[in-house]
Amino acid sequence: MDITPLAPKGSQVITGYGNGQFKISGQVYTTPILVFPDRVTVWDVKPNVAISLENLNVVLEEEGFVDLLLIGCGKSQQVLPPKIRIALKEAGIGLEVMDTGAAVRTYNVLLAEGRRVAAALIAV
Repeated sequence: MDITPLAPKGSQVITGYGNGQFKISGQVYTTPILVFPDRVTVWDVKPNVAISLENLNVVLEEEGFVDLLLIGCGKSQQVLPPKIRIALKEAGIGLEVMDTGAAVRTYNVLLAEGRRVAAALIAV
């Protein structure tokens, strides 16, 4: 699916997803990724394996720079352990968990609004 967002110049905009990949600001990624407004990094998580606090540490290190983390779990939403939500809340980071398509669309909208958002995405 192709997406045409209206985001600030220089931001990491997700312009497509599907077929096991993401297209972000002209780059193609075929692994799970963490998308921040200023960069994209590989996310050390495996599809169909539980998301843990350990593989979200890079987001916790962004305390003060990220207000909301969107987690795109693939084709369907996962239930995360409560300790993840608690740790993020203590760092001042909100959390929304959804399927990857919804997370991609939500990320782009919030980015266009100038929000300090990040997305942890598993490909579909």
